[in-house]
Amino acid sequence: MKIGLLSFAHVHAAGYASLLREMPDIELLCADPDGANGPAGEVRGRAFADELGVAYVDTYDELFAWGPDAVVVCSENTRHRDLVLRAAAEGAHVLCEKPLATTVADGDAMVAACRDAGVFLMTAYPVRFSPQFAALKALVDQGGLGHLLLATGTNNGQIPVGSRSWFTDPELSGGGAMADHVVHVADLLDALLGGEQATSVRAVSNRILHADKPQVQAETGGLVSVSYPGGLNATIDCSWSQPDHAPTWGGLTLEVVGTEASATIDPFAQHVDGFNEATRNGVWLSYGVDLDRSMLDAFLDGVRTGVAPQPDGEVGLRTLRIVAAAQESAAAGTVVAL
Repeated sequence: MKIGLLSFAHVHAAGYASLLREMPDIELLCADPDGANGPAGEVRGRAFADELGVAYVDTYDELFAWGPDAVVVCSENTRHRDLVLRAAAEGAHVLCEKPLATTVADGDAMVAACRDAGVFLMTAYPVRFSPQFAALKALVDQGGLGHLLLATGTNNGQIPVGSRSWFTDPELSGGGAMADHVVHVADLLDALLGGEQATSVRAVSNRILHADKPQVQAETGGLVSVSYPGGLNATIDCSWSQPDHAPTWGGLTLEVVGTEASATIDPFAQHVDGFNEATRNGVWLSYGVDLDRSMLDAFLDGVRTGVAPQPDGEVGLRTLRIVAAAQESAAAGTVVAL
């Protein structure tokens, strides 16, 4: 199977490339033409491909001329739309990094283009594949928590100002911490609720965290409250609140409270930590299931079998609506109805 990797912009691109490179039935070809316009010091394009040991072409035209069966879109968020529409026109199935797009209109166009072309559009939500979440979903589906009332989710991380600093530039990212981190928790809630679209959103945000970084042009902290038609009310802390020199990037947690019981998951809790005296840094060694690998396997299995992989573009669109409403709410100071 031929898989194209479109752009090295996203921090997960290197991981995806390494995983796909080692799969025996996968031919991988990468292109990152926008890498030449990145900030000084960011290794992108052919130089990054050489570091990863993957095949590379200079343009997307060359990559699509190769005839990929599917592509993985890892560009800056504002460039997702054009690349997904191009892939759909070429008849290639798509796994797109999150958030699906930076506007609901773009997300609608992407979902429609893939549907009309008869290709799959999957949104990159790897936490959906964690064993902890699978156990939580099974418990909810079996009625073990009763009727769901409340949920509290966190997705806190380090501020991405290093080698992929576009994350903090709204012109390329579509926002700050809310665009970056709300969607992962929103995806888990979407799965638990069977795809219910949220009814209203209330959000607050600020730039108090990392105020010493002048290059940051977006919110660095946020709290988003989401209401669903079945009565569940959820809060999501999406802040870039992990210290710059913390031993890990961050994490995600979700607590769900029902009429009969409550449950909490921490999908990234499996690790060994300590301190490295030689480097004077903390050590964080994760173990357990590789969620990126599980997600890629699900996508590739869908391409092979013709069964649409989940979470699909519709999930990405529903979670994008929550982000867009949160941004509107934080700016206006009001509750936004969906």
